[in-house]
Amino acid sequence: MKTKSTAILLCFLGGWLGIHKFYLGQNLEGVLYLLFFWTCIPSLIAFVEFFVLVLMSDTEFNIKYNQSIASASGPISAKDATSALADLKNLFDSGVITAEEYEEKRQNLLKSL
Repeated sequence: MKTKSTAILLCFLGGWLGIHKFYLGQNLEGVLYLLFFWTCIPSLIAFVEFFVLVLMSDTEFNIKYNQSIASASGPISAKDATSALADLKNLFDSGVITAEEYEEKRQNLLKSL
């Protein structure tokens, strides 16, 4: 199981080489970081990704990067949880629900994991 703190540390120390990408299972992106590290572009992207990882909740990290999350009703696949969050975001973007409703439903979904 991947941990958020390890990903943050790898991004901070070796983000310019894409070490965190390999750790998170994003091998293609890791190879691209290695191929283009000399341009400093991967360093800039890793700088932003560092803050994204720091600000990401543990639940969101687990949904995105770990295979499954344990819940009261048993394990739920990361794909299903990500899909549910994407559907909720689409409802908000289309104006079907307000920002308050979106955040409330998002929190309820994350709690149910």
